Amino acid sequence: MSNLINVNSVIKLNLPKIRQLTDAQITALEHTAEALRTDGNLQNESTFLDKSESKHGKVSIVSSTPYARRLYFHPEYHFQTGENPNARGKWYTDWLPGGKEADFAAKAFKEIYRRLTGV
Repeated sequence: MSNLINVNSVIKLNLPKIRQLTDAQITALEHTAEALRTDGNLQNESTFLDKSESKHGKVSIVSSTPYARRLYFHPEYHFQTGENPNARGKWYTDWLPGGKEADFAAKAFKEIYRRLTGV
């Protein structure tokens, strides 16, 4: 004798809500990257956010000056700290795994996403 039970269920997807949550992910990603950009960048306006791939889960913080790479990878240079007391080479190190701000992006994304969606 079999103890099988037949169960039927109907699932209705709330597509507008799913779309809203998906759009909020993109917006939260862009806002998180912008928060990171303003936390650590060159002193001028040559650093910007490239959001062209944000729908695919990727944003880039770009410094368009020819000297940005040289400054970033040479922490031995003497950086002026008058306007920015944290000016130094490898300025994003704090936000990488193991850095003192390593959880910044995850926390910012969570906070922004929660604010946008109420979830």
